[in-house]
Amino acid sequence: MRVGNLILFAALLAAVVASFLYLGIDLGALVAGDSLTQMRQYAGGFLQPDVSAAHLQAIGRGALETLAMSAIGTLLAALLGLALALPAAGRFGSVALHATRLLLNALRAIPELVWAALMVLAAGLGPNAGTLALALHTAGVLGRLFAEALENTPREPADAIRESGGGRMLAFCYGTLPGVWPQLVAYTLYRWENNIRMASVLGFVGAGGLGQMLYISLSLFQEAQAATVILAMLLLVLAVDALSGWARQRWVS
Repeated sequence: MRVGNLILFAALLAAVVASFLYLGIDLGALVAGDSLTQMRQYAGGFLQPDVSAAHLQAIGRGALETLAMSAIGTLLAALLGLALALPAAGRFGSVALHATRLLLNALRAIPELVWAALMVLAAGLGPNAGTLALALHTAGVLGRLFAEALENTPREPADAIRESGGGRMLAFCYGTLPGVWPQLVAYTLYRWENNIRMASVLGFVGAGGLGQMLYISLSLFQEAQAATVILAMLLLVLAVDALSGWARQRWVS
């Protein structure tokens, strides 16, 4: 075991060294010349955020746009993910199971930024592209999580309803959904927390919201305006995290 550990450690160390050599990373450039002075001057511009009324109003509109993007994107993803989770859990046969799982893998394998870039080409610049990008990627994630939750749910209540003459929809709503509902809500709220962060980043590819404001400010070297946008992002994320935590404690329990 000791020899194996030494070999593994040596392999990892060799991989790290090889990565530095291959990428040509020069950490000394960070402190060479006037690099530290330039970084200090650039960072100093963020210490005085722009709190003018016009800028704060624009940030308020951007924050509402980001919040709406994340909320609608998560809602659409939850509905689509639940619809895909039923066949992905084997409720409609093996063919539908494999086809749906392949679709879910494809949806979540493509990052949100790539989806946003594609949606910008399809739907144009603005929040529509960001909302669709969040919905598509999150549907793949939630669909997989929902399918696993359905697989672990006992089928006896739903089977009893079907044997009593109830249809598939009635059996699902009254036999399966009550037992799995807390998990579905918890997964959806958790993904909403992630989407509020990602919605702030999607603006870098033209998907609207605070991210687009931050990208414009940084592109124009407006450090004071960018600092205010970053603070707004932080406050928005903290507020959504607190709301999501409260909702989980109230609904899931």
